[in-house]
Order: sequence, then structure tokens, then C-alpha cells
Amino acid sequence: MNVKYKALFFDLDDTLWDTTRNNRECLREVFHDYHFDNHYETFEAFYNTYMPHNLMLWERYRKGEIDRRTLIVERLLYVLRPMGIDDIDFIMKLNDYYLQLTTNKTALVPGAIELLEYLKPRYRLFILSNGFREIQALKLQNSGLAPYIERMILSEDACIQKPNKGIFDFALKNTNARRSESLMTGDSWDADIIGAHNARIDQIWFNPEHLPAGDFVPTFEVAALSEIKNFL
Repeated sequence: MNVKYKALFFDLDDTLWDTTRNNRECLREVFHDYHFDNHYETFEAFYNTYMPHNLMLWERYRKGEIDRRTLIVERLLYVLRPMGIDDIDFIMKLNDYYLQLTTNKTALVPGAIELLEYLKPRYRLFILSNGFREIQALKLQNSGLAPYIERMILSEDACIQKPNKGIFDFALKNTNARRSESLMTGDSWDADIIGAHNARIDQIWFNPEHLPAGDFVPTFEVAALSEIKNFL
């Protein structure tokens, strides 16, 4: 046990919950259930149109440039408009269906449960996420992660998104955790690592793709969750 740390904060999406795999499966179901193959030749064509635009909108959401509704509407409108669909009520219904599908997906990043089982007796464990409240809670419960997590802190609770320093300050205050005794783990350099660094919280960058770091060296860097046991 690393006696320096007492509170461990984890990003949820693509750090513990396998967002890439789960969301891809959900989008495939949407593609077939709504017969989008009448317009897109393959699911890959649909996915490769949707995903880059979706990621761009999430980046704008993190920066506070757009609100939640704009994110939801615009990410689907982008792939539906070429099909002649721009009805907002239909888009919101489709979004609800898609999000409901995601809550039932349970694929986790390899080693997630094993890591949390190891850490649970030694540390206080929290989720710190930009995801939507009603969705993240169900994902946590249905995937089996919930028993390990003391509390989930969401950007919707703080009204601030990662990487803004304010959400990290909010998390510390609402978990009664000390800055010097806390550690943030996440896969996103921009949202998780820069955010924690700016909030003067130590970081673990989960970097399975071995991407280059930015203009500072994170406290720790791992390519697999199992490596975290080496220093905690």
C-alpha cells in the first residue's frame, strides 16, 4: 500500500468501463434496428461518419462551448441529415434508445475488477466522470463496478466538466479528501491528466496506446490496469 494516498479517483469511460467496445455494439444495434443500412452501405461507413463527429462534440462539451442537449442532437443529426431526417423529437427518441442500450452493456477494460478488488480494502475509491448522471449510475451498477465505489462525482453535479480545475476541487470537497492524499486515474490526457495536474492532484495516465505525453510528465503512467498494483 502506498501510504501517501487515501482517496483514488477513477474516470469511468474507457478507464474502467470499455466505452469503445460497448458503444460500438450499441451503435451496431441502432444501425440494424432502425434500418440505416438503407442509406449507409455498411455499418463501418455509418460508424466512421458518426464517431469522429461525436468525439469532436464531446471535446466542445468539455470546454463548455456547447450544452448537453446540443451534444445529443448534433451527434445524431450529423448522420441522420444525409438520410433526410432532421426531426428533433425522433432524434431525442433515438438517443434515449441508444443510451438505454449502453446501460445494459457490461464489457470492462481488462483487469478492472481485479484492480478494484485489490484496492478496495486499502483505499477509498471514487468515480469522477463527465458522463450523464442517469446513464453512468446504471453502467456502474449493471457492470458490477458499483460495490467497489464509495461515491460517483459527475460533471452534472458540479456544473463543470473535466478538465476544469473546479470539478476536481468539487470532488475533493464532496468526498472530504485531501488534495495531497488523492490520485486521479484516467485515459484522457486532456480531460483527466491535465485537469488533475492543474488541480495539483497526482495522476495515473492509463495509456494503452502509448500516446506521447504533453508538456509535463504525469506522476505515473501505465499501459495496463494491472500495472497499478506495482505502486499502490
